[in-house]
Amino acid sequence: MLEKEEHLFERLARERNITVEEMRAIISARIEKGWNDPDLEKRAQWRKIPCTGDIPTPDEWLQYCLKQLKEEGREDLLWL
Repeated sequence: MLEKEEHLFERLARERNITVEEMRAIISARIEKGWNDPDLEKRAQWRKIPCTGDIPTPDEWLQYCLKQLKEEGREDLLWL
């Protein structure tokens, strides 16, 4: 379970014994890969993520995921 003040990226980094910056870079790379996926359906799914720039940031991706889980009534997945 996440500590009250611990951010998801901090937890993921700690579990992998890497820095938060490295964790963000990994997430950013995955977002970029999905954003440019040759499969048009997959790319369309990634492009549903609202973003202020050209491509979503890790924080924008996370906010989108949290919103989707809440809309689908799956908040139970947030407290693993």
